[in-house]
Amino acid sequence: MGRTRPKTRKIKPILTENTAEEPPSAPSTSALLEKAQALIAQCDYELAGRFALRILEREPGNAEAKEMLGVTQLELGELDAAKETFLSLIPPHPAAPATPPPSAHLYLAQLSDDDPHLALRHYQSAIDILSGQLKGKERAVDPAGSNDDEAETRRSIVRALIGMVEIWMDPSYDLCDDPAAEKTCEDLLNLALQTDPGNTEALQALASVRMSQQRPDEAKLCIEQAWTQWKDLELDDPRLPPIPSRLAIVRLFLELSLYTPALLVLQGIMATDDQEVEAWYLEGWCFFLMAEQAQESGGKLDELTWEELARDSRDCLETCQMLHTNLEHPDAPLLEHARELIAKLESLGIHPSPEGDDDDDGEGWEDLEGSDEDGDVEMA
Repeated sequence: MGRTRPKTRKIKPILTENTAEEPPSAPSTSALLEKAQALIAQCDYELAGRFALRILEREPGNAEAKEMLGVTQLELGELDAAKETFLSLIPPHPAAPATPPPSAHLYLAQLSDDDPHLALRHYQSAIDILSGQLKGKERAVDPAGSNDDEAETRRSIVRALIGMVEIWMDPSYDLCDDPAAEKTCEDLLNLALQTDPGNTEALQALASVRMSQQRPDEAKLCIEQAWTQWKDLELDDPRLPPIPSRLAIVRLFLELSLYTPALLVLQGIMATDDQEVEAWYLEGWCFFLMAEQAQESGGKLDELTWEELARDSRDCLETCQMLHTNLEHPDAPLLEHARELIAKLESLGIHPSPEGDDDDDGEGWEDLEGSDEDGDVEMA
């Protein structure tokens, strides 16, 4: 009989002052801020807010964490809470930092839609802070990354100036009837283009002002100058304007009857997000206007019959209506107009394409890039 193997005894290490295991150290504030920022970028606002609160439990005056908390509250629809958070970052709040972050004023301007004068003051306060930062960057002796920081600061100033222009032009406020409104908008946009020459958002805003002044030729020059700067960029290029800005340029194109560039911009938007409700609406509206123009011009427009254009319009508008309902989109007037257009098309005998019939969708528009440089659609 073989020898039995003795049981192995586990020897416990002798714990001394130096060898005792210490609990893992808590993550640093910078690590928590980085994590919260990453979660905001991933649109996980609830968890990002928890990380921001964790930082504030440790450092109640941390301005960056407060700003992140305000952003998460804003994104979660907690508007009153967001307003209180951003107000805690600016004077006269006792906990406000010596130099408030300009973003707090920018957010508060957007949250003050019931008081245009207050919104204008917040925008101006943000511009004052950003202008001070810009002067500091200009005096700096070429520090690493200063050019990028300076460019972003200039863009932020321009966005604030455009926000002020939009308030002055908004027909829901009395400011648009003020005799000083037109000159004020001109001065603000001139300052925007002096701050950041060639800024596409400023050029788009100037085009809107020119349209309101019944100066369509000048508006066309502005909008084409803006579009030229980014129309050939790849869809993942960070220089490409955000989708809301591109939708705004489409609306201007439609006002100016520039249908080809409108469709090109919409193609890019839908390639990025094919559930963008307003893009489907604008494409349907574009085809509807083209169908009307085709009828007035003998029945065809760029080799497409008005019936083909009208059917494309109906299909886009039907998709818009479906997405609007499914996604619970908040823009009720958009849905109402889409339904009005569908009713008009129905009265003209234009019915939706049979389900799965995509053979002719967009026929004649594959070579939009080869259209006239000015974006005009040739009449048959």
